[in-house]
Amino acid sequence: MIRNTQTRYGLIAVLLHWIMALLMISLFAAGLYMTDLGYYDSLYHIVPWWHKSVGLAVMGLLLLRIIWRISNPKPAALATHKSWEVKVASWTHRILYLLILLIGVSGYFISTAKGKGIEFFGWFEIPAFQELTADNTDLVGNIHFYLAWSLTLLAVAHAGAAFKHHFIDRDNTLKHMILRK
Repeated sequence: MIRNTQTRYGLIAVLLHWIMALLMISLFAAGLYMTDLGYYDSLYHIVPWWHKSVGLAVMGLLLLRIIWRISNPKPAALATHKSWEVKVASWTHRILYLLILLIGVSGYFISTAKGKGIEFFGWFEIPAFQELTADNTDLVGNIHFYLAWSLTLLAVAHAGAAFKHHFIDRDNTLKHMILRK
């Protein structure tokens, strides 16, 4: 089933969820790694190039995911879910989306701070909007860093809640987001 139903997520929603999760984990790891690269390191230009291109791809996937979420029914909460759990889950998803968006925007401003556009996998260039001063670049870099850590910690809590539902509550919450017949 491609589309969501009242009881589970469809193929598109599941694939978007897991692809974005894997890409975000990769971006976080690459981001941490590249902060320690020296100018003469052989990966000094390669890792940031990939980080920027994949980051832009995640922004495109986020837009697609939001459109898909709006145009598809959301599976109903399980009867065993408490009302506070449903509210926390809803707000967690909203905050995750917002953090991804803000990380992408701040990454764009860091990458274009010198007025040069971002090359997207060598296919085309996303133009720079505005140059930033060194102080503003540092500020946006710090914002990007702390937003990435916030996203990571919230994603770990999100995964922990899914595992709690699966292993402790023994309900179908996690199974909603896994491909199965």
